[in-house]
Amino acid sequence: MNALLKLARLVDRVTDVAGWVASSLVLAATLTGLANALLRYGANFGSNAWLEAQIYMFGAMMYLGGAQTLRMNEHIRIDVLYSGRSERARLRIDIFGLLLFLLPVTVAMTWLSWRFFGVSYAGCEMAADAGGFPVWPIKLLIPVGFALLTLQGLSELVKRIAALKGLAQVDVAYEKPQQ
Repeated sequence: MNALLKLARLVDRVTDVAGWVASSLVLAATLTGLANALLRYGANFGSNAWLEAQIYMFGAMMYLGGAQTLRMNEHIRIDVLYSGRSERARLRIDIFGLLLFLLPVTVAMTWLSWRFFGVSYAGCEMAADAGGFPVWPIKLLIPVGFALLTLQGLSELVKRIAALKGLAQVDVAYEKPQQ
């Protein structure tokens, strides 16, 4: 179990890097939007490339930030099942949810999206707009993002099983939403 916990910590570090990139892209997308607006309306000079870059950054935020959201325990859960339960019950609910819902979906999406990316890459797919960017880089983020989410899901599963065995601490705190 110790080897699995070490591997889980490694996955957590990779997820932290991806999360840092995603959060940095928030600033980059904001500045890109600002520059586009200033150039388009202030200098009467604009380009669809600015908008496309912003869309790519938003996509990267989503795909790279999803695993970090899971790692930080900030994901959506069903309040009725989770609130008012003991820590051990929450751990069991998390394990059940990871095994039954998250991991099957993320594994399937990782597998299925590789072909989606591959077709785009092989065909040198370009955006339809004039001066558009290649599409394959953003499509590559789909399987990468789901693979990262799968790995983080496995990391969370290991940590929760270890917590049930008393070998690790996991934050399963839950605050009831304010009415």
